[in-house]
Amino acid sequence: MKIFEIVDEENNLSIGILQYYEKEKTCIIELQDFLDEWSAPLLFTSYVKKHIYTMPRDISFMWVRERVIPSGRQNIKDILNNHRMKSYDEMRFLEISEGRCSQDSLYIRPINALPSYVIERKKRNLIDCTTLDNNVLLCFFADECTKKINLRTLEYVKGIDKILKNKNLYESGMVGTDGYFATFNDSIDIPAEILYDSGEEAGLSLNDIKTFISKNVLDTGDACNLLECSRQNIAYMIAQKQLTTVREEVRGNLYLKGDVMRKKW
Repeated sequence: MKIFEIVDEENNLSIGILQYYEKEKTCIIELQDFLDEWSAPLLFTSYVKKHIYTMPRDISFMWVRERVIPSGRQNIKDILNNHRMKSYDEMRFLEISEGRCSQDSLYIRPINALPSYVIERKKRNLIDCTTLDNNVLLCFFADECTKKINLRTLEYVKGIDKILKNKNLYESGMVGTDGYFATFNDSIDIPAEILYDSGEEAGLSLNDIKTFISKNVLDTGDACNLLECSRQNIAYMIAQKQLTTVREEVRGNLYLKGDVMRKKW
């Protein structure tokens, strides 16, 4: 992951950070919570008005695209050759230009660690989740809180109606990039913040645990398929303590799906 600070040069003010997850080519922007509709970038004002400071991945990436050379530019091949780029890459162009744009005084600069306000917010990110019966999502959060969320109570969330009507879509639910959202078919996202605030503390039943195990425990073959790597790669990750097992046996190991997914980030 690359981390960039977003700076308002005119006011010498840090307004947030941009996190770029290279493997997934996903962006998440975290804004400072002192911003209001007048000081926040125009694209984010509707969220800031609602006191939302973690931007969805599509909106975050839209901000990036608005600040770089478009892929459809007539002389794009010459521009790529000039920068020794084999293919069009929005984030590469953003880094080259330092995120500067004629429409405002913002720019980006790389930093080595997340600021404290982002670390604190990420305690409410998802660690894992699984779909239960009756459109209930069981969520495990970074602060060790476990909650159940009835998705029917989230009808105001865009796309939730499609999830409720399509069993296969519902069953595809899993943790999204760095736990910032639960995603369904990697096309409909529900922010972790909404799930956290809408959920009820879970008094887990045995059936809930069995369902979780059946849907979220992977063997080595499953882990290889998910990460598109060999068994030797998995063994190396375990040796380097990059991947933990929930059970080790001679015939093979078992892993939590959430732990394996995090290796993609």
